[in-house]
Amino acid sequence: MKELLDVLHEDNHTIVVNKKPSEIVQGDKTGDEPMPEKIKRYLKEKYNKPGNVFCGVVHRLDRPTSGAIVFARTSKALERLNKQFREKETDKIYWAVVESKPSKNQDRLVNWLQKNEKQNKSYVVDGSKNKDAKEAILTYRLLSSSDKYHLLEITLETGRHHQIRCQLANIGCIIKGDLKYGAKRSNKDGSIHLHARSLLFTHPTSQEEITVIAPVPNDPLWQFFEKEVG
Repeated sequence: MKELLDVLHEDNHTIVVNKKPSEIVQGDKTGDEPMPEKIKRYLKEKYNKPGNVFCGVVHRLDRPTSGAIVFARTSKALERLNKQFREKETDKIYWAVVESKPSKNQDRLVNWLQKNEKQNKSYVVDGSKNKDAKEAILTYRLLSSSDKYHLLEITLETGRHHQIRCQLANIGCIIKGDLKYGAKRSNKDGSIHLHARSLLFTHPTSQEEITVIAPVPNDPLWQFFEKEVG
């Protein structure tokens, strides 16, 4: 059985996949199969590899989020990609469809976030009063609007738990389908309208710059916005 993966880029050291909203990057209490296991099976079948296949997790996307995510195919690549992500030498651009238009067409949001482990949710707090709060910074710009929804492009300066979801909700721009952060209703497939649209990284061995753009999910609203902005 051929593994159904939407592979955006593949070479001897890296593989970039367009994650579906239902897929998980790491195992959780649901017991659903994590992406690395699917990728290992895909590589094993494609290249007829005997024995174990390596697939290292470099970064994560929340389960209901879709889009570009890179995995390492060798331990050397994993070490070098981890360093790039840790030192913020990569560029990640996200698209979010939100319920309300922001008051500014573009802005830089700086907040302090505190994670509530029990709720698996982050809150904007006063950084001076909460020692374990972490600074979260993003910039956004409005790309397009429909009669009901608005498409924002987001660039992260930090990588915090639920950062985009929490910071946008804090300015009244709740992501479509994101019940956890105040959406009016859920999406039928359990997704939220947050998509890792593009990813730029340096190849761990060739040092070549790799840019990958992830097509949006097969959803009428996403398709509408993708056509609008090209």
